[in-house]
Order: sequence, then structure tokens, then C-alpha cells
Amino acid sequence: MIRSMTAYAGGERVTPWGTLGCEMRSVNHRFLEVGVRLPEELRALEPQLRERVAGRISRGKLDLVMRLRVPEAAATLNVNNALVEQLGDLALRLHSRFPGMRVQFTELLQYPGVLRTEATDAAALQAEAMALLDEVLNGFVDSREREGDKLATAISERVDSIERIAAEVHELIPLIREGQRAKLAARLADLPHPVDPGRAEQELVMWLQKLDVDEELDRLNSHISEIRRVLKQREPVGRRLDFLLQEFNRESNTLGSKSVDSRTSNASVELKVLIDQIREQVQNIE
Repeated sequence: MIRSMTAYAGGERVTPWGTLGCEMRSVNHRFLEVGVRLPEELRALEPQLRERVAGRISRGKLDLVMRLRVPEAAATLNVNNALVEQLGDLALRLHSRFPGMRVQFTELLQYPGVLRTEATDAAALQAEAMALLDEVLNGFVDSREREGDKLATAISERVDSIERIAAEVHELIPLIREGQRAKLAARLADLPHPVDPGRAEQELVMWLQKLDVDEELDRLNSHISEIRRVLKQREPVGRRLDFLLQEFNRESNTLGSKSVDSRTSNASVELKVLIDQIREQVQNIE
């Protein structure tokens, strides 16, 4: 099953220290590039988060954001009254020596130890964050696979059209050869001097061999079988599909360069259009 490189997933998890939120989104990229934004409480977890993501995702420019929303009850100020009294006594003792000294209330709150906060269990919070990441990552991969199914369907439809065009060209080749033979015979008949029939036949055979596209059509059918096989694989296949499209394009260009009939020329153009449409889809595949 192929995966798209474009996806989004998010989720939340309630913990004793607040509500953890996690979001993941990605767009196309040649390689895996992960951007991470974390609250201060989870900074140390970044290497593990990156490793976990890289174990499930191989390509795409991915943004991972985690937030910790502290509940209002936990935001209640807890003042160290004993320390405040000590600071107040010290201010009174120093007032006679520094009569112009003034201490603002907000400055007092910023003094180390005046405001106390409950200690966070870092290990437990990190475990909650990793569990949330796994949940979101599962949803993220599922989203990529759903989009991948749509891409696979679109590609398969165009591959079917390529196969149909190749079959039509294969049926046309004998008719085109006979037509070219008849044209050459008519031109030879119009010449004022007779031409050696054996020599004329030899030249005709050599010319028709240069226009032969049987090998190109055989390789094109081989590529069609291969792309269908690749679309059924579980591992990332984007680079493999990109390589196959180069081969498709090579056969299409050769078919066009050898064409001496408007029908095969039109078939070459149609093939290029379909190949470009597939390439647009493949650019979004992991």
C-alpha cells in the first residue's frame, strides 16, 4: 500500500500536569525533514521523538508540535510566606540606611523562591508525551495511506490508458509498414528510369527497420507490469516509481522520433500527457 507525503493528524492527552496536545503535518519533500516544537518541559525528549517518527516515516517535510496547557487550578499562586516576611524584615532594617529604596510588588514576586510551583515528574510527563505521539503517529500514517489509496487509483487508471495506447500502436504497425511500402512503390514507378527491384526492396527493408518500434512497445509493456507490481508493495516506493517514469518517458520519446504516421505521432503525444499526469501524482508519494 503506497502512502501520500501530505497528511495531518492531531490529538490530546490529559495528564496530572496539564493537557498535552500534539499535531503532525507534512508536505512533499525529497527526503525526510522533521521540524520539532516542544514546551520547555519536554525539550529533553526531542531526540526520542525524532527517532520514533523516523521509524515510521521515510520521506516528507514534517512539522511536529507539542503543547502543554496547564489547568487554571494549577496556575494559582503559591507564595512562600516565610521568605516574604524575611524579605520584609530586611527591608525595614535597611530603610534607615537607604531611605529612598523602594521595592515594587512585581519585583518581589520575581525573587527566587517567593513563588513555589509543584514539581513536575519529568519522566512520567515524557512517558505521557511518547504515548500521545504514538497515537497521533498511528493516525498520521493512516491518513497517509488513505491518501495513498487515492493516488494509486489515479495512477492505475492512467497506466491502463497507456496500456491501451500501446496495444493500439502495436496493431497499427503492420498497416503503417504496408502503407510505407505502397508509397515507396508508387514513387519508384514514377521514376523515368527503372530501378533494380532487389536493390529497392533492400533499401525498403533497411528503412522500415529504422522505423521499427516493437522493442519500445515491448519495454513499455514491461514497465506497465512493473509499475503495477510496485503499487502493491508495502514499503515506500516513490523513488522507484520516479525511476520507472523516466523509462516510460524514454520509450515514448523514441516512439515519437521514429514515427512516420500521424496516428503514432498522436499516440506518442497522448503517452507523454499521461506520463506527466502520473509524475504529478508520484511527486506526492512517500
